[in-house]
Amino acid sequence: MLSMRIDLHNHTTRCNHAVGTMDEYIQRAIELDIDIYGFSEHAPMNFDKHYRLSFEEMHNYVQDVLQAKEKYKKDIKILLGYEVDYLKGYMDERVINADVDYMIGSVHFIDKWGFDNPEFIGGYEERNIDEIWQSYFDAIEAMAKTRYFDIVGHLDLIKVFKFMPTKDIRLIANNALKAIKKSGMVLELNAAGLRKPIQEIYPSPELLEMAYELDIPITFSSDAHDIEQIGFKYDEVIQLAKSIGYTQAVTFEQREKQLIKF
Repeated sequence: MLSMRIDLHNHTTRCNHAVGTMDEYIQRAIELDIDIYGFSEHAPMNFDKHYRLSFEEMHNYVQDVLQAKEKYKKDIKILLGYEVDYLKGYMDERVINADVDYMIGSVHFIDKWGFDNPEFIGGYEERNIDEIWQSYFDAIEAMAKTRYFDIVGHLDLIKVFKFMPTKDIRLIANNALKAIKKSGMVLELNAAGLRKPIQEIYPSPELLEMAYELDIPITFSSDAHDIEQIGFKYDEVIQLAKSIGYTQAVTFEQREKQLIKF
């Protein structure tokens, strides 16, 4: 089994909050010796439309990625995915049934409150912090139970602004992690947390230890919205995975898991 570098969670300008061309992203990934690089644009839904691909652009996005896959096939393996917001009542068949290599399921909203958006940070003052955390992980659990998705996006994103619970995080996340295991989903180690106020990889070491004990597989993501963010702190992320005990990661092709060494 070859040792490889993978980065599966990356965006394009089609989400309206990323910069740089697809070619620039791929060329940077090649420079960084990334072997498998996945685009996972924010999938369309009829909510918070400005921060995502539109339904009208789905076809063009897919064509762009497939053309890039062919164009760069001698240098790097390009994969096609979506990052899908789990929000009850907004799951769309066009997204759920899309022909892709993998789907990332993410929670960015608690009852339509965009808790990770600096614009809405005031929402933390209006709610009990333990209840916020529990609601978040209840949503992660519900997302896993749908079995729509392959990868859990930034498992503990709720920590982004450093509003931490008073309860033991492991107890709050326990049922969600068990649901992730049961659904066969993969956990991404996402470096974006290192660029945020929390300054910590998603998930935290304590949650990653729980995932390891449950034998939940992992993959790697920089969650790049900018060329400079590709492969962000990759060695630090790898180090965390190894320190917990992981030696293999997962990549995908047509929704099928493939194990690689790292």
